[in-house]
Amino acid sequence: MSARLLRKVLQEQEEQLQQLGNDDDSDSPDSAAPSKNIFNLLNEDEEDVDQGDESEITNETLTRNSNEQESFVEKSTADVVPTSNHKSKKKKKKKGKQSSFSRVEKAENPLDGILKTLSLDCNSSSNQPGSTEAKSANAKVRENRAKQSTTSILQVDPKFLSAENELRRIFGAKVVSSFENSHQTSSSRQIRGGRRGSHNPRKTILVSPSDHWPRWDGSLSMESLESKDGFHYFRYVHSSSYGQAQRAFEAAKSIHDLNSIASVLMYHPFHLDSLITMADYFKFVGEHHMSADTTAKALYALECAWHPMFTPLQGNCQLKFSHETNKPLFTALFTHMKNMDRRGCHRSALEVCKLLLTLDSDDPMGAMFCIDYFALRAEEYAWLEHFSEDYKSDNSLWLFPNFSYSLAICRFYLEKDESSKETHVENVKATSTDLMKQALMLHPSAIKKLVAKVPLKDQAWTNILKQAFFKSEQTGSLSLDHLINIYVERSYIIWRLPDLQKLLRNAALLVIETLESNGGSEARDWACVRKEAFSSQKNEYGHLLVSDFSDSVPTLPPDNLQNFMADPRMREEMPNVNQGVNPEGGDHATRDLANRSALAVLLESILPWVDYGDRVEEEAAENNEPNGHGPGHQGQ
Repeated sequence: MSARLLRKVLQEQEEQLQQLGNDDDSDSPDSAAPSKNIFNLLNEDEEDVDQGDESEITNETLTRNSNEQESFVEKSTADVVPTSNHKSKKKKKKKGKQSSFSRVEKAENPLDGILKTLSLDCNSSSNQPGSTEAKSANAKVRENRAKQSTTSILQVDPKFLSAENELRRIFGAKVVSSFENSHQTSSSRQIRGGRRGSHNPRKTILVSPSDHWPRWDGSLSMESLESKDGFHYFRYVHSSSYGQAQRAFEAAKSIHDLNSIASVLMYHPFHLDSLITMADYFKFVGEHHMSADTTAKALYALECAWHPMFTPLQGNCQLKFSHETNKPLFTALFTHMKNMDRRGCHRSALEVCKLLLTLDSDDPMGAMFCIDYFALRAEEYAWLEHFSEDYKSDNSLWLFPNFSYSLAICRFYLEKDESSKETHVENVKATSTDLMKQALMLHPSAIKKLVAKVPLKDQAWTNILKQAFFKSEQTGSLSLDHLINIYVERSYIIWRLPDLQKLLRNAALLVIETLESNGGSEARDWACVRKEAFSSQKNEYGHLLVSDFSDSVPTLPPDNLQNFMADPRMREEMPNVNQGVNPEGGDHATRDLANRSALAVLLESILPWVDYGDRVEEEAAENNEPNGHGPGHQGQ
């Protein structure tokens, strides 16, 4: 506000007070002294006066004058009230404008100064001879931006982590509530050793704790290792009591005794390896609800041990799988993800899959090869396209067989959405048919496996598979063949939709026409791309089991509990001692009961193909027979 306008405002106030004729208020020192000081400041040296001090003094003066006006209005007559109110409203508006202007000036002046200093620093640094340091700094900035884009695309939304919330969105709150109430009584019976004291379980993000779970015992904790390149690295730490439970578990595992593992959980209810082992066992015997509850209990313990600075949902925290104490979290999250997918909660499974990718950039669990499946099932088509463009990887994501086919499906549904909305927008992206042709050119061996797995029984597929380009099931690369097997096992169910079958069939026919027209030169070009992308002679993804990506779960435990207790990646390599050569009569081989667990024998006796026989009694009878049918008779 200018000085002239300020003088005018103050003069109007004085004239009003004089017209009203209140000598007491007009002669008061509170109103006269500030007005004289203001005019003296304005008349002495207007250019040298600090605007900040001037605005403060002005605000004080206007506030006092307004208070005087309000006190006088209460004493005035009815004839004077309308004019005083009208003038006071004008003054209040002017006072608000003046104070707002002064605040804006205060805020802008320091901001402008900071911007000027920053620009001067940038200009001076750019003119200095050390330009190489500036370039290296810019390169680091670009790398950080790439990491930020990766973390932003993988940022986990906590409201979609709960499977119960997704079930409520699908079926309605009433249906889910009635289902939970019907199972509340049965779940309360799962408590062993009597009912514990009631307590309020700790609220967590990953899972919803049940009321029958025991209180968190604090046997786990987490420590911060370092902070590097914008990421914070952490590791789980075991307490002394947890170490005792771990040693008891290793002893029970060495003798393949499930009873001993169950006893470990009685005294240490949150021992992770024991919970994961029992969850696998419940899955094998068909108790999927118990298996999911045990896995959720392990995740509850893992989350209760989080460090205060550990914020994995933001994508800036790393838990390296190389640390032995961090491995249970990856195993439990992967199992939890499959459990939610089995329940139909695909969006929740997608969020857990994103969490697996953020925790360790090396992707030890192979979340990269099922995240596209969960995105398609959750109908997150736009997100999947953004993820394929923004996520940083050694190879472009479209070179992997799962992304090569899934991006074509994604584009197909996005085209349908655009056509339904009647939006005529020029799109520079490839069409779904072009993307499907590209996928078939790059990974033709996946077609024959998909036709057999889905299955696709159309007569057109018989003619397509007769072509030499689609005959082979092997690519010559062990890594690529393994990834194709994982993709077919994980995503075959998507191809049961008629629209996608039509898209795949039309694209395959177009590929055949293209190869016939150019004499196979394009096929050789794509073969070079495939060989360059997967050039390793060994299977780089051998640590990922195809069965881990399968929906099929055995409903009975293995006939040898030793194989069940072993590492799943060693089961295929371990010889099954119970499948030896049968006797000539074709009977099943009998088993030795010495040093066996009673629970293991009881569970095996239920299986129809298990035969313990009467070998002990037969051997005792043979040793007592004098007619040469004892042990010495074997050499005759």
